[in-house]
Amino acid sequence: MAKINVQNNDITIYTFENEDYISLTDMVRNINNGLSLIEKWLRNKNTIEFLGIWEDMYNPDFNSPEFEGIKNQAGLNRFVLSVKQWVDKTNSKGIIAKAGRYGGTFGHKDIAFEFASWISPKFKLYLIKEFQRLKEQEQKQLGWDIKRNLAKINYLIHTDAIKENLIPEELTKVQVNMVYASEADVLNMALFGMTAKQWRDKNPGQKGNIRDFADVNQLVCLSNMENLNAHFINEGISQSQRLLKLNNIAIHQMKLLTEKPGHLFINKTESEK
Repeated sequence: MAKINVQNNDITIYTFENEDYISLTDMVRNINNGLSLIEKWLRNKNTIEFLGIWEDMYNPDFNSPEFEGIKNQAGLNRFVLSVKQWVDKTNSKGIIAKAGRYGGTFGHKDIAFEFASWISPKFKLYLIKEFQRLKEQEQKQLGWDIKRNLAKINYLIHTDAIKENLIPEELTKVQVNMVYASEADVLNMALFGMTAKQWRDKNPGQKGNIRDFADVNQLVCLSNMENLNAHFINEGISQSQRLLKLNNIAIHQMKLLTEKPGHLFINKTESEK
């Protein structure tokens, strides 16, 4: 679940079957007798017609005959309809009642925006604005996660090449780990200009590692470098030569990715001088 804040109201977003549902309950929580507004809106004939059209479009299990009976009654003084009755009678997919601590009445985003418009056109506009902002943030995070996971996948290829070509069978586990750390720092030095330990020393108390704080461009470059380093290892190229090659590649690729010449240069290590 996620939350957005609309005019000082915290509103829950619930994902169900890959669709976003917005809490109608949260939308009226700070209004006097707010919960009664949901059922008042639900009894409106225009609302019933709108919901019926939406369900016909998106819900193959919608109980149309039961809906017709409800629609014929809508608008009469004696007409009463609760959310539970609507859901039970029509097998609604657009409005769902969720139990539990974070429960309440949720509407598919299309329906929630319609309800927001009924409450206040101004509120609806702010709701759409905050909802869109949330979706943009999620897309950015998704893009970062994809790049991060790609780097992790390529790291497995990288470590396999180390295991097959650089680690003698007689080494202890501690020695093996030292080789892995050394090879990881070849990439760290080539791209970030420092080893993992140097980064930790410069950032005491910081959770995570140097790669967790990389931007998307750096992660793309790192992914490419991991594949290239695995290839260089298989070719039998020495570590110092690989560091030089990878540093040159990192500088070139980061220039292209950022379109800022000279964006990434590292100090040469003793092995490069």
